Amino acid sequence: MGVVRTWKKLPQIEGMPNISINNAVISPNVNYIRWKVHGDWVTQLNYYDSIKAVISSSNHEPTALVIGCTLGTTNVKQKMKEIRGVRKDVQARREQAFLGLPQRRAECDQTVFHIYKGVKAFSFCKRKNLLLTGGMDRIIRVWNPYLPGKPTGMLKSHTAPVIYIHVSAEDNKIFSMSTDNTIKIWDLETDSCLFTASSKASGIKGDFAACLYLPDSRSLCVATDTVALLHLRLRSPPEPCLVVSHQEPVVCCRYNPAFRQVVSCSEASVVRVWDFETGRLLSGFTGAHDSAGITCLTFDTSGRRLITGGRDGCLKIWSYNNGHCLHTLKHDEKQSEVCDCTYMEVNQNKCIIAVGWDRRINVYFDAPRDFHHFWKPQPHWQDDLNHGHKEDILCVAQCPPFLLATSSYDGEVIIWNVISGHIYCKLNTSRTSDDAEDGKDPDRCVSCLTFLKSRAAKFESAAASLITNGPGGSVTFWKLFGGACPIANFTPSRDKAQVSSIAVTAGDALAYMADQEGFVHVYDIKEYGLQGPELQSPKNVTFWRAHVSVVTSLELIEEKFLLSSSLDRTVRLWSVDGKYIGTFGQHSPWDIFTPASWSHPRVPYEILTDPQSTPAHPVLGGDVAVLHTKEEEQDKVVEEKAKPEKTPNPRSPEDPIPEVEIKEDIDQWLPLDWNPPSGRTCGLGWPSIYQTLRCHEVACASPVGEKPDLSIIGSDLFNVNFLMKEKEGSEAAQKEQ
Repeated sequence: MGVVRTWKKLPQIEGMPNISINNAVISPNVNYIRWKVHGDWVTQLNYYDSIKAVISSSNHEPTALVIGCTLGTTNVKQKMKEIRGVRKDVQARREQAFLGLPQRRAECDQTVFHIYKGVKAFSFCKRKNLLLTGGMDRIIRVWNPYLPGKPTGMLKSHTAPVIYIHVSAEDNKIFSMSTDNTIKIWDLETDSCLFTASSKASGIKGDFAACLYLPDSRSLCVATDTVALLHLRLRSPPEPCLVVSHQEPVVCCRYNPAFRQVVSCSEASVVRVWDFETGRLLSGFTGAHDSAGITCLTFDTSGRRLITGGRDGCLKIWSYNNGHCLHTLKHDEKQSEVCDCTYMEVNQNKCIIAVGWDRRINVYFDAPRDFHHFWKPQPHWQDDLNHGHKEDILCVAQCPPFLLATSSYDGEVIIWNVISGHIYCKLNTSRTSDDAEDGKDPDRCVSCLTFLKSRAAKFESAAASLITNGPGGSVTFWKLFGGACPIANFTPSRDKAQVSSIAVTAGDALAYMADQEGFVHVYDIKEYGLQGPELQSPKNVTFWRAHVSVVTSLELIEEKFLLSSSLDRTVRLWSVDGKYIGTFGQHSPWDIFTPASWSHPRVPYEILTDPQSTPAHPVLGGDVAVLHTKEEEQDKVVEEKAKPEKTPNPRSPEDPIPEVEIKEDIDQWLPLDWNPPSGRTCGLGWPSIYQTLRCHEVACASPVGEKPDLSIIGSDLFNVNFLMKEKEGSEAAQKEQ
């Protein structure tokens, strides 16, 4: 580039040295190539050395943005095609090269994005593997640069065409500017608008000329009629009281052991991928089922594909790391909502089983060699058509090698043999006694099914092999072999809240049950229901409140952690004994291998302030009067002595609760590592923090308005005290007379 080195000697135009393209290409060190890429004016052009490619944009929709090579194809087959083409018309090619006419890239050398109304500005970030575009439609689109078919996110807030975009990976921020000179700052992880500076607020006026972000000074330089420098003042944001993982209610979440990631879905058809070890957001995409909400998700056996079901009646198979839809599964009949799905492998045949409002078992074979985008289900089982569910199917659960359980809105549970397609047995839930007494028609739907797989695999006839939820907050243990029947029934929730999710450890030793009020109850079921019917509930190991709304998913991870999601828009991680690790998406990440980085002993703010989180004790509930005067206690003692002795009965709600019982109950509610504020041990002479308060009457020292006796001033204090006591004694004697 000797021409550039001698730029001072070049001819000047308006006082500036310049060189034309025609003169530059004469130099032997210059390799001149012209590509015909767009069908309209080029609006922006950048070369990125990290990917060795040129990215350009235009307002032409079919070629709105193109990522292409600089020097041409390296594909051998494509080279051979070009050589054969040159042989056919050598002279035309020579003339084209001599005149410098633009050439077209090979298809393998470029990636073309078709974007509505074209692109006026873009920004590429290799570190985050993101590409952002903006244009006349005022929408900023977020893309995976290798998947031009569909954006992974859209930022909608600008009211004028977007003319500048920049991604700052260091600050996790997106800077954008529109033609009305409005500047916006976005959060790169949540795609939310953090700050808006209008033209009036920033003082930027005139026609836009250029814009540049300066990372060293963290400032935005904008050139219009004048040059403005806007400094970005980043203050450490306080940890918000309410941390959410989604902007909408979370309907399901699952752990992917292959990549050690957590995938969650919301009612707005948003899918997000989280890092299990830190809680950070890794990626996500919107509009998974267009405007329809997502209802369920699962993975294939390899963990490389995500399967979601939606209210649109479709199942979709995704490469969930980049949001690319591989297949769409649906039948030809009227589309009904999919409520649940599972991935199952039977005799080396892999299939996806879905259930929902169509009241049928839909089986889709997973055929890797079937490259069609749309897959249809297999013909329905004959038993399913003749003797299947009569109401909407809400849940499905599998138990290898061949058992499948489904439950419906009317409380019917059917156990299927997947190999033959026949019904193994039917289970029917009954009404609770409370509902029968009240004369109400209870909600008999069964929405949770969990196999006790270690028992079911042994075909133990006397042992319970299935757990289901039921009406009135009940949980039922079912015996499946040797005559199907319920052998245990109890209610975990104190308010009879319906159980919404159940998870069991690998050896069927512990059962985790979450209800619609957000509580998680842990029961020891290792020996429960093994020998026949049980009259009592299993031992309650512990319980805590995980959410303030319905728990939609519960999953045990590596037998050490518990994953939960809820309609309160959060996805949370806990230890198996209830220690709070954190909420996915919180500001400060955790290290799963370092318990000191966990949020424990803190609890989520909304749980701490919710009234339902208080312990269930008659004193705290206002059912027992704790404060008693001394006279009331003496009267009660006299009444008790006057009553004839009788056998002790259970204490009535009106009786005071002994302090020992209050202490035991509060001990269960407080954290294990909680200590009293005082460092002293409670012994004789020191009041216990659990003792109840007593009311005492305070006698009035003197009548209102009585003047004090000033004659004692200057007198001997000993004599004054003696005289006062003598006076008080005479007054008391007069009262007795």
